[in-house]
Amino acid sequence: MNSLSRVFGKLTLLMHWIGGVFLIGMMFSTLLDVITRGLFSLTDGAVDLTFIGGVELVKYFLLFTVLFILPHSVSRSQVIVDLFTDNFSERKKRLFEAFYLLCFAFLGGTMSYGFFHLIDEAAMSYETTQDLLIPLTYFYAVATFATAMLCLSATLNAFSLVLTNNKSDDA
Repeated sequence: MNSLSRVFGKLTLLMHWIGGVFLIGMMFSTLLDVITRGLFSLTDGAVDLTFIGGVELVKYFLLFTVLFILPHSVSRSQVIVDLFTDNFSERKKRLFEAFYLLCFAFLGGTMSYGFFHLIDEAAMSYETTQDLLIPLTYFYAVATFATAMLCLSATLNAFSLVLTNNKSDDA
């Protein structure tokens, strides 16, 4: 279990970095869109460097940013209110946190299941993005992978928390 957690931790850390690249891509896409639209309006339409699909790029960059960062961050992301858990024993606090992580695992699993079925639907109907005309099957496949990783990461962290009595920093 320990070596599996280390390998999985490295994979989710790589996904975390890729999520950061998506975040930077979203920032640059927004910045470029604002600059080109501003230039268009300043020149009364004489300089038209605007591009189609800027809003779509931001939308999908945001989706992948969140989905790729969550698997690595899920075990560190909860805020525990001491007012409610102050009288809990350490064991009860760990079980409470493990339950929280299993709820994230359920969320990731159901999202992955939904995205997996959307792959076939998009492939059968040749569904594409509205402006960029990219087949949605690619987006749904990447989202299926990322949400499945969230499910596995949250499950591994919950079991690690309960079985080893400490938080797993790797997964």
